[in-house]
Amino acid sequence: MTLQWRRKPDARARSSATAPSPWTQAGGSDQAWARSRAAGLRWAVAGAIVGALVAGVAFAPATWLAQAVASASGERLLLSDARGTVWSGSAVPVLTGGPGSRDASALPGRLAWTIGLAGAGLEVRATQACCLNGSVLLNLHPGLSRWSATLVPPAGWVGEWPSAWLAGLGTPWNTLQLGGSLRLVSPGFTLEWVAGRWRVAGQADIELVDASSRLSTLDALGSYRLRLVGDPANAGQPQLSLSTQSGALKLSGAGTFGPGGVRFRGEARAEKADELALANLLNIIGRRDGARSVISIG
Repeated sequence: MTLQWRRKPDARARSSATAPSPWTQAGGSDQAWARSRAAGLRWAVAGAIVGALVAGVAFAPATWLAQAVASASGERLLLSDARGTVWSGSAVPVLTGGPGSRDASALPGRLAWTIGLAGAGLEVRATQACCLNGSVLLNLHPGLSRWSATLVPPAGWVGEWPSAWLAGLGTPWNTLQLGGSLRLVSPGFTLEWVAGRWRVAGQADIELVDASSRLSTLDALGSYRLRLVGDPANAGQPQLSLSTQSGALKLSGAGTFGPGGVRFRGEARAEKADELALANLLNIIGRRDGARSVISIG
């Protein structure tokens, strides 16, 4: 038997055989750098997108809010010449008769607003020198199937607008050409939309003060109050009532505000001595039935 002797490789040889070549080391570094660069690029793109979204929300133009109001009101309430942002801006409120209408009526002066976060909702503050009593606060709580708007009124009246502003809505307001003023008074009011139904808590009065009309020769028709009252338990439909505070023209009626809209039945009458002066107006207000005019909505 012949023995063969093999020389063991020395340590330097083994190290040289197992150590990566300079080319292999360079390739690994390039791959790691490429992966690091790709990750950094992804983070940069994500940061840019997030930053753009935040900036887009923070500096969203006031015209976006104007478009939302126009859409929600069927283009009957417009925020014209909107300036600033959604969160802090101003505009001129305009009433119109809707799409295609030639009627339009603007309020004097600009309505200014600020919108900020308040807990889980939004807080809206509005001011308008001509028509609002100081700063009017509205708390909004939006949701998918439920949202609410709560008016936090200032002391006394909330707002007062010229009745002539209603002419912008078209028929019959452009024919009546009302004079006097509209005043909103409320001790507190919440309007809530829940699963397709309106709920109202609190009370809101719309007062027509010292009303007049070009359809009558009388200098003044009177003063009137339309009241909206919610059911304390929110179980029933909000109730509407119309009453006369003073004047030759007598208005009265009652109704509800529900899922199907407004349903109202009322009547208009004239004092005996003023029937002739109010005849044209009574013909416009509703369906004539002898000395009275029947008002029916819904």
